Amino acid sequence: MQVFVARDTFGVRPAFRLQDKNGFMAVCSEAKGLIDLAKGLNGNTHIEPVLPGHYETYNIRKDGHASLVEQKRFHEIGQLPRYELYVPQESLSNNDIHENIRVLFIAAVKKRMMAERRIGCLLSGGLDSSLAAAVLLKLSKEENLPYPVQTFAIGLGDSPDIVAARKVAKYIGSEHYEHIVTEEQITDALDRVIYHLESYDITTIRASVCMYLLSQFINTNTNTIVIFSGEGSDELAQGYIYFRDAPSADAGDAESKRLLQDLYMFDVLRSDRTTAEIGRAHV
Repeated sequence: MQVFVARDTFGVRPAFRLQDKNGFMAVCSEAKGLIDLAKGLNGNTHIEPVLPGHYETYNIRKDGHASLVEQKRFHEIGQLPRYELYVPQESLSNNDIHENIRVLFIAAVKKRMMAERRIGCLLSGGLDSSLAAAVLLKLSKEENLPYPVQTFAIGLGDSPDIVAARKVAKYIGSEHYEHIVTEEQITDALDRVIYHLESYDITTIRASVCMYLLSQFINTNTNTIVIFSGEGSDELAQGYIYFRDAPSADAGDAESKRLLQDLYMFDVLRSDRTTAEIGRAHV
């Protein structure tokens, strides 16, 4: 008998593996789900994340323990997907890059609208989330969704994100919600956010607190389940300001791929854990 463990290219969904030297193995979507098992094995164990874009094959022995047969990368960032593409490669232009970006971006939004539950979008008023929300609103009208698309913003008072998101929501015609929070609410949420993230990375925690509080707000006040956002855009499209100093196009591309490979420890971790905790699907 064999068992296979695999994780998607970007590590969108978390996966952790516990093993001991005798071949005991357990897999869980959260490391905390393996802690008590590790304690019961007297600490002779190690817990590691399953690497994105990899699969592992294990033989299950007669005593129920596992032995690793193979660990292999099946896909990496920069390669074409091995499944059937939503937009066939041959349908793209050979010389109009801007048209390709438009086609692929719209298709990426449309592909993720295949949901039976209500769809909404996080909106900061910045370029990334505003484009996602605008395309989502346009497609929702074309497909005659039976409800208005809701957008959600969070901030302290009239913070820049709140003001910018308000303008965008008015322009695209979404049913817009603003969640105004206090410094005390942010401080009170820190322990819970760290618990769900399973990370002490300062930048990740800082960005996760408001996303966590906004997810709580959505859960309490609406019936939106599937949530769009602009996550991953800066890594993919080189949106961080330091990319302007890249010494060459190849260097910029290499840095972009490095950031995308690390997303599972940072932005992807944040967007998944802060929404999944209350049963929302972040796409």
